[in-house]
Amino acid sequence: MIVVLMGYMGCGKSTIGKELAKVLNYNFIDLDDYITAREKLTVSKIFEENGEIYFRKKESYYLNEILNSNKNSVLALGGGTPCYGKNLQTLINHSNVSTFYLKVSIPMLTERLFKEREKRPLISHLETKEELLEFIGKHLFERAYYYNQSRFIVSVHNNSTQDVVEDIIVKLI
Repeated sequence: MIVVLMGYMGCGKSTIGKELAKVLNYNFIDLDDYITAREKLTVSKIFEENGEIYFRKKESYYLNEILNSNKNSVLALGGGTPCYGKNLQTLINHSNVSTFYLKVSIPMLTERLFKEREKRPLISHLETKEELLEFIGKHLFERAYYYNQSRFIVSVHNNSTQDVVEDIIVKLI
C-alpha cells in the first residue's frame, strides 16, 4: 500500500510522513526530494532553469514511477502535485493508494511558513505576514478543491505529530 499525504506547503507532510513510515515500517518518500535526486537539481533550480511546465511533467512522471513500484510506502507530495495534470485522478483511481489531506488553518500555515519563506520559491518574494496570509488564503482556496477529494481528511491544527499519525492509522484500518 502507498499512503499518500497531500496538503499545502507547511502542513507537515514530511514530518508526519517520516513518523508514519516508521510506525508502519514502510519506506518514506518525499516527492520533491525524489525529483531532486533523479534530476540532480533542486526543485527551485528546475523551476529556474526549465520552467514550471517542465517541472510538472517530470513531477507526474516520477509520481507514476513511485506508484507503479508497488512498494509499501508513505509518499509526501509537493503542495501542487494533486492540482496539475491527471495526478489527482491517478491517485484516486490507483487500487493500492490511500490519500490523506493534512488540513491546517491559514493563520497556522502563515506562522509556519513566514520563518522559512526564503527556502520556498513560491513565497520568497512576500515580505510581511499580512502579504503571506493573503497569498495563502487565495492559493489554498484554489487548491482546496483538489485536496478535499482525498479519501481522508485529517486535521493537523494544534495536534502533535503523534496524534496525527495515530489518526491516520485508525483511518487505514
